Amino acid sequence: MKKIKFLVLFLCFVVYTKGVAQCEIKNRVQADGSMIYYFEPAVFYTTKSKSLKINIVTDKEHYFVALQPTPFPEKKVGKKIKDDLIIHLADNKTYKLVHYDTQYRRNDSIMQVLYLIADKDLESFSKYEAISAEINMQGTEFVRSYNFKLHKNAIAEQLKCFLKKEEN
Repeated sequence: MKKIKFLVLFLCFVVYTKGVAQCEIKNRVQADGSMIYYFEPAVFYTTKSKSLKINIVTDKEHYFVALQPTPFPEKKVGKKIKDDLIIHLADNKTYKLVHYDTQYRRNDSIMQVLYLIADKDLESFSKYEAISAEINMQGTEFVRSYNFKLHKNAIAEQLKCFLKKEEN
């Protein structure tokens, strides 16, 4: 009987910690003094020649999809990336996210491109998994397409965490 109680207690602990770990929101102060909140990027696509990490970033007013493509162009060329992101969700609709900013971080070892999620699309992005994306990589190739294989529901899960936290 004690073993069963211990097992139940252990399983409750594992389920609780898994739920809390999924909503581990981090924050960082920007150069302008504003605070941003984000999750660690999840790998959505990877091959020997290219990969794509994605996460949600917010300033608590707007929500952004942050892409970290590899390989990425040098700063001079990368700053020319201004086109919008086309993303397909599991609801069989195509969404166009407006380009917001292209950043180089950690001594230019990471390139991050931010795309604004329209307020009207927040509900869809928090419900449906991401299927694919198309990015115009400006100067490196024409359009880079990614058919997501990994962590397809990470965008929805991260948005749910942010929206849930706002409700409380």
